[in-house]
Amino acid sequence: MKAPVAEQAVGKTSERPATKAAPVRKGTATGTSKAGSSAKAARPASLADRPIGELWVEYQSTHSETIRNFFWQKYFPLVRYVAEKVYARLPAEVDVNDLVSSGQFGLAEAIDAFDLTKGVKFETYCVNRIRGAILDELRAMDWVPRLVRSRTAKLQGAADRTFVETGRRPTNDELMALLGIDGDEREKLEKDGSAIATVSLNRKCFSSDSSKEVTEIDVIRDASQSDPLEDTQRRDIKEMITKGLSRAERLIVTLYYYEEMTMKEIGSTLDLSESRVSQMHSSILARLKAQMQHKARELQQQ
Repeated sequence: MKAPVAEQAVGKTSERPATKAAPVRKGTATGTSKAGSSAKAARPASLADRPIGELWVEYQSTHSETIRNFFWQKYFPLVRYVAEKVYARLPAEVDVNDLVSSGQFGLAEAIDAFDLTKGVKFETYCVNRIRGAILDELRAMDWVPRLVRSRTAKLQGAADRTFVETGRRPTNDELMALLGIDGDEREKLEKDGSAIATVSLNRKCFSSDSSKEVTEIDVIRDASQSDPLEDTQRRDIKEMITKGLSRAERLIVTLYYYEEMTMKEIGSTLDLSESRVSQMHSSILARLKAQMQHKARELQQQ
């Protein structure tokens, strides 16, 4: 009768450790998951993941350099966008990269001066500041004062309106009557408005068959160098004119037409009288005229 009781007690004793071990393992797993969740929540979020309004509030209170650099990188494409729109209406000698450089100052000023309380989107406010900075730089580069440029624009606008209404360009008297100015003032406006502008010699002139672009400096004329074609033509004409002439006659032609000496100076050089030099000159011209007519007939036959 006692044996079953002992077995029962042993069975209960053997079951207790297993029953107590389970909660320990379960509690350990739960503690690990909670620690992982708290570590994940403690990890700082990047600026790109945070709301833009929250960043603006923090920047205007702390003026953080990190947030300012983030704004610079985020909104820099607006500078290129505005610069290219302005560049589309400008002459070719203006470099779009110069406009981008000027627009960067407008972006920096917009970031510092933006006010959240105005209720305006930063993109709208920034575009106006960038465009203003670019226009200020263009005005500084312009050689013509703004007043003269404005009056010249009025003169051109009056001419365009007359062309639209009548189908022809207005006369100077009609322009003066439209603008209420006199002739001297009109001429001054046209002269001031057509001021000379600087042009880069590295600007593209035209495309070539090769991969290299032809720039202005490649085709600019060098006045200090002579044209080989013109030199050859002048030499051929000189040989044709002096052909069949004596030495004295060739000297008269050379000294009179190429050295630009007078008849008296030629006579002193050749030990001849001025009248004799004039007589020989007239004879040379008559013979040369006959030679040129004969040469023209030969060319026509060919």
